[in-house]
Amino acid sequence: MRQLLSYKTAMADAVRYAIGDLADLGGVSRRTVRYYVQEGLLPPPLGVGRGNHYGPEHLDQLLRVKELQERGRSLDEIRRVLDGGEPRPAGGRPRSLDDASDVPRALWRRLSVAPGVELHIAGNVRMPAPGRLQELVTWCRQHFREADDGDDE
Repeated sequence: MRQLLSYKTAMADAVRYAIGDLADLGGVSRRTVRYYVQEGLLPPPLGVGRGNHYGPEHLDQLLRVKELQERGRSLDEIRRVLDGGEPRPAGGRPRSLDDASDVPRALWRRLSVAPGVELHIAGNVRMPAPGRLQELVTWCRQHFREADDGDDE
C-alpha cells in the first residue's frame, strides 16, 4: 500500500505540459509539435484523449530538435541523429555535431529579379540600397526575356 501511495504522490508531482505549454516553452507552434510527433521527431503524448500531456522528456527532445535546426540540420538529418543513425567516421567514434567534417552550411538570400532569373547573395554580403536593387531588377527584366519572345540580340 505504501508503494502505491508513493507512486501516486510521485505522479502528482510530475511535471505535465499541455500542448500549448510545451509549444510556448519550446518556442514553436502547436501545429509544429503535432508535426514533430507525426514525423517521429517527438514521442507521442502521454495519456489518451483530452487527458493527453507531455513531460519534461518531450520538452528536452523539442529543444534538441530546435538546436539541431539552428545548426543548419535538415529534419531528415535530425531524425537520423535522434535515432542514433549518425554515420561513424573511420575511427569508429560517432561524429560530434561540432565536428569540422560536417557539411559546411551558409545562409543565403534569394532575390527573384526577373521571371526565371534569381540572384543568390551570401549572408555575409552587404545588400545595396533599395533604389540600387530596383535598378538591377529593371535591367534584368529588360535583358533577360523568355526564349519565345522572338528577340534574339
